Amino acid sequence: MKATVFVDVVDAWSYVGSVRFERAAGMYTILTGEPVEIGYRACRVLDAPPADELVAAARITGIELNVEEIVPADSTDAWRLLTWALESGEAVQRELLHQLWRAHFLEGADVSDAFVLASRAALAGLDLDAAEGLLASTEYAEEVERQRDTAAHLGVDTTPFIVVNASRTIVGGHSQDDYLQALHRIAHGVD
Repeated sequence: MKATVFVDVVDAWSYVGSVRFERAAGMYTILTGEPVEIGYRACRVLDAPPADELVAAARITGIELNVEEIVPADSTDAWRLLTWALESGEAVQRELLHQLWRAHFLEGADVSDAFVLASRAALAGLDLDAAEGLLASTEYAEEVERQRDTAAHLGVDTTPFIVVNASRTIVGGHSQDDYLQALHRIAHGVD
């Protein structure tokens, strides 16, 4: 099973919902033996609820949002880095995405800052010099815009927006159990 998850680095529901979906996918694999490959793509969420509205939902998931220290940021450079990270594999991209979410939502770091981004890339196992070089260029900017255009074309206005096996969607933040049930329904062709 293949899942493409449209999220944003600076959107709290993207973070909380993705953590829940990843856990559900892991449980699905344990229960069925079938792996769920998860790749992430950029989207823009224009009317995302403020992070402070999601503190309770995040806490239930085990995430302590630090809403007082969140630094507003443009996520374009973060997504250029994440698109590059995908070339090293979905696991590397996912680790970098989680590094960026922790930086933004827990540590009050500016995820549009090149130093923060390159440092997080290194923590995810990517080459620091290569990350700095990429951030000093415009490399992957067009690809990030294509991802965002694809998301807009699909009607993504709520996150996470998950496309499973290129044909079925799971939209919005749900419980881990709801995501698990959705994966079972998709696997069995049930609407």
